[in-house]
Amino acid sequence: VKENWYLLIPLLVLVYLLFSGRTPLFSGMVGVALTAIVILGSAIILKVQSFGLRCAFWIALGILCTGFFQLGIGVIFAVIAVLVVGCGLIKGGHETLTICLHALVEGARHAVPVGIACALVGIIIGVVSLTGVASTFAGYILAIGRDNLLLSLILTMITCLVLGMGIPTIPNYIITSSIAAPALLELGVPLIVSHMFVFYFGILADLTPPVALACFAAAPIAKETGFKISLWAVRIALAGFVIPFMAVYNPALMLQGDNLWMTAYMLIKTLLAVGLWGMASTGYLLRKMPLWERLLSVAAGALLVVALPLTDELGFALGIVVILQHVWRSRRAELALP
Repeated sequence: VKENWYLLIPLLVLVYLLFSGRTPLFSGMVGVALTAIVILGSAIILKVQSFGLRCAFWIALGILCTGFFQLGIGVIFAVIAVLVVGCGLIKGGHETLTICLHALVEGARHAVPVGIACALVGIIIGVVSLTGVASTFAGYILAIGRDNLLLSLILTMITCLVLGMGIPTIPNYIITSSIAAPALLELGVPLIVSHMFVFYFGILADLTPPVALACFAAAPIAKETGFKISLWAVRIALAGFVIPFMAVYNPALMLQGDNLWMTAYMLIKTLLAVGLWGMASTGYLLRKMPLWERLLSVAAGALLVVALPLTDELGFALGIVVILQHVWRSRRAELALP
């Protein structure tokens, strides 16, 4: 990481562009272009010993790349062409160009199944759109959401769990985001949050019965039935089902907004809520939990999820009390042992 940290630059820029509101297509194009520029540029300048020349090179390259926003994609192509010529003229540059060529081949090879998946999903989306299923579903969600956002979210969750059954990741996202996400957008849920909400539950379909592909794949290893494993998987992952709801009610959990303190607060709150729900679903922390402790854990976790006045304070207080008394009871039981 210390030697190749600069290779993270395209990824960081990609994430920044996505969260700043740029389209995925635009962000992906910039990320790919920056990847090529960073690899070719590093092959040239890393052979220079002077730190000052290295800094000047990267600053100049960065200034040239920013011209893309004013002059268009031609600037990027020109920069890449110059770097390719430069790599061809230096020692070891041909190896870098060969690696880039192999990367292009691998990228094209991996893009084929994605393209096939998109084509197949396009048929499904076309049928859904032409028959009016998508608009009808969105209408129902909007009608319910005007009176009860929570109920709309629950219906959307169930729909995504059904739509995601037995479908690979990329088609899963395309289907759920095209059918379920628009309704959440109309209800005022931010773009990133609404898409993550539907995608999250679309992926969770892999462990929810009756399909639960991941569980049936694990069945031969565990020497159990896939259905039984799926029930245990849902029980263990129960705490994870509440995270998207918390993100909808407070988008700061997904870095939406400028208040970093609120983001940190939401992170702490979510960790505690997930921990409490995990304790309740598994029935264990330091030792086996009695029923009343599990019920109190559920109540504390629910208070942290519900976005109402004083619920956070009550949830934090009840959750801390439950954890502290459980630790105290466990320590006392250990001391009582001979």
